[in-house]
Amino acid sequence: MSPDPRPGQFQFTPMAGAACLRLSGDWTLAHHGALARQLQSLQAPLPGDCRLDCSALGALDTAGASLLHQLLGSERLQQLADDSSALAPERRALLAAVVHAMQQAQAPAAAAPTGSALGDLLEQAGRAMQGLWRHGVGLSGFIGLTLETGLRLLPRPRRWRLTAFAAQLESTGLDAVPIVALLTFLVGAVVAFLGATVLSTFGASLYTVHLVAFSFLRELGVLLAAILVAGRTASAFAAQIGSMRADEEIDALRVMGLDPVELLVLPRVLALLVALPILGLVAVVSGITGGMLVCALQLDISPAMFLSVLEHQIGLRHFVIGLSKAPLFAFLIAVIGCLEGFKVAGSAQSVGEHTTSAVVQSIFVVILVDAVAALFFMEMGW
Repeated sequence: MSPDPRPGQFQFTPMAGAACLRLSGDWTLAHHGALARQLQSLQAPLPGDCRLDCSALGALDTAGASLLHQLLGSERLQQLADDSSALAPERRALLAAVVHAMQQAQAPAAAAPTGSALGDLLEQAGRAMQGLWRHGVGLSGFIGLTLETGLRLLPRPRRWRLTAFAAQLESTGLDAVPIVALLTFLVGAVVAFLGATVLSTFGASLYTVHLVAFSFLRELGVLLAAILVAGRTASAFAAQIGSMRADEEIDALRVMGLDPVELLVLPRVLALLVALPILGLVAVVSGITGGMLVCALQLDISPAMFLSVLEHQIGLRHFVIGLSKAPLFAFLIAVIGCLEGFKVAGSAQSVGEHTTSAVVQSIFVVILVDAVAALFFMEMGW
């Protein structure tokens, strides 16, 4: 039978030559309260040359080892842990672990580096540029993955997902026609009204037709349609794929041997590639119609005269140049929306954050590409 547990005790015997501290009993959690009270009654610290006697030490756990650390200090307790003749190996390992934990807990926290406002500003700019670079690399990689998957499936008609393509074409194209037509009609009317207000002071009211036609054929028609699609469709793509990601449906597709890019991304990209040029055409027609209505009501320019000027003095190349940007806008919007959906971490908050990010990035990229394209066409003289 094991001996009865005895509460831990320590006895300090001061001597002229070398004082002795004798440890006895069980230094465990059960006797922690009594031992702590005894330690509080100890007034003077132990001399540095005090000798330890652990021959009568009973059971020992982490609670008792922490009390020994309070009694002896880190240096003396580490010496006891290193002394192979004093304690068994498992007890020395326990004491060493307690010493290490206590030193970590008592280590002073690192002082926060002091910096200047300029340094903080430069650091913030550097972090932003680093994040922008990582995002650009990730977007480029996803674009390459999408193109590779599309080219791989091109000679395999059996793997084309026509049902998903038709469903996405309806939601991204047909359902967006009313809002695109209404908005561009109003913008066309506003452009014509502002043009008439300014040009009429110079007796050049007829050139309002040129203003409306050039602005919508080359820029505003496709640009407004792309911005509306970026706000409406990119957010939908990010939310749909993000919800599947949060519910682990993407992982389930991979487990079943299905490619998420083939199943989810390609139908959306192809549907938007078809829908956005059509929406751009609707935007051009609606914007010019709005401008024609204002010209008829404010400038006495009949619709027949408006259409005649449009036919004989506005070249078809302006319409082609404007509409040629639609497929590029559509591809970038769809890819950004799908990529942000795949980035969702798994919570509802993450879905909302990446949906917002998809809209902001899509609109920014559309305006940036449109500006670059406008500069390119201007330099080329087109």
